[in-house]
Amino acid sequence: MCTSGIYNMSMDIEKVLIPTIIIRPGMYVRDLFTECGKLHIHALPYCNEKGIISGTVTLKNVMRFSCLPEHMIELASLLGNQMSCVENAEEKAREIICNPIEPYVRKLGKTIPSTEPLIKALALMEKNKSSYIFIVDDGEYKGQITIQGIAQVMSKLDNSCAIPGAE
Repeated sequence: MCTSGIYNMSMDIEKVLIPTIIIRPGMYVRDLFTECGKLHIHALPYCNEKGIISGTVTLKNVMRFSCLPEHMIELASLLGNQMSCVENAEEKAREIICNPIEPYVRKLGKTIPSTEPLIKALALMEKNKSSYIFIVDDGEYKGQITIQGIAQVMSKLDNSCAIPGAE
């Protein structure tokens, strides 16, 4: 029987917290790409002019609205390996990373304080079909946790899973 599952772990949110920057007005797509690439995450919180965390910016959202015309998404299974309709991709990429971030900001999803149990954070991520959740204590952004981060920490726990039939 495996005894190191998430239900009986003494692991708290602080152990899997990933501190990140906060995207602010006036920042660019490059800032999002740099931080997400450095930390292996795919979303950052957005703080409005009043200093309040008010939105989310995701790599997926930027890519979808900047890189993929709607017809390519609809016909994705029919696309071949010759993409003559995509001209000068490198120049387009340079243009995208210099775009202001504001058009890509989405509504802020659920946040959770760092004092809550990790299992609750995981349940909220599942309920909201998300692989991350922002940690906010009394209006102050602390960082985020991800399903990948939880899995990484769990993989380093003492392996106390018994192999059935082994003595």
